[in-house]
Amino acid sequence: MTTHLYTHDIFAEHLTPDGHPERPDRIRSVAQALADEAFDPLVRFETSVADEATFLYAHPEEYVEALREQSPEDGRVRLDPDTVMSPKTWECVRHAVGGGLACVDDVFAGKADNAFLAARPPGHHAEKTTAMGFCLINTAAVMARHAQKAYGVERVAIVDFDVHHGNGTQDIFFDDPSVFYASTHQIPLYPGSGKKDETGAGNICNAPLDPGTDGMGFREAFRERVLKELDAFQPEFVIISAGFDAHHRDPLANINLVEDDFDWATGKLMDASSRHADNRLVSLLEGGYDLQGLAQSCATHVARLMRG
Repeated sequence: MTTHLYTHDIFAEHLTPDGHPERPDRIRSVAQALADEAFDPLVRFETSVADEATFLYAHPEEYVEALREQSPEDGRVRLDPDTVMSPKTWECVRHAVGGGLACVDDVFAGKADNAFLAARPPGHHAEKTTAMGFCLINTAAVMARHAQKAYGVERVAIVDFDVHHGNGTQDIFFDDPSVFYASTHQIPLYPGSGKKDETGAGNICNAPLDPGTDGMGFREAFRERVLKELDAFQPEFVIISAGFDAHHRDPLANINLVEDDFDWATGKLMDASSRHADNRLVSLLEGGYDLQGLAQSCATHVARLMRG
């Protein structure tokens, strides 16, 4: 398998307050893990900035303009108690989306079997008109729309195994049957959405997990809800919102997964993309706040993408 990796040093320059879980050391820990010689076969690229017009695939122009205008020249601006902008944040967001679009392009051009975007800030909590949960622009949503607009894809699936429900992705596609969104996540937990009865236009599949759920419980929910509905949808392209905060070490939640669980889930999604989407699959980093758990889980995930 040929796997492309997109990342950039700029992602360490989105600065958050001391003690904030979404901190620059996250991307540094991922970079260090992927620097191991086992990842020498990765084809590596630096991200480039996206045209902000692509943000309009998922967000209204007024929202994008308001975010840009809030970008500070120095210091930090809080958009809410959790979500922060520093002087380089907007550039980081543009690089994240640019990298996501490049991943999509590479897979559809046949240059790569799959691709992984290591970027921050994350995106899956960003709703159409609301920045929240560390997120400003919903990168996965923009990528899905790009696949539809540029390559005529009729059915895109976004599968999210971050421990927090991707309320933003659900919000953007809630009434759009051309995009399937599935999520495993802890309930109760931030942001409070993601109940089983939130089904949108029949395109939303939520598989909530009780606090304390282990790998066996996660795999059962993933197999019985997410994978069954994913197969029924028959996606032509699969995007993974790869958050690793369901790891047992993570400080923000109470799900007890280990690296092998992320390996298993990744493999199952690759199998689905093989059956339905000619192997077209792209993954992007969302959450994960224990540096050791994040680095090890991300390495396991990328290794699985590489070996097929």
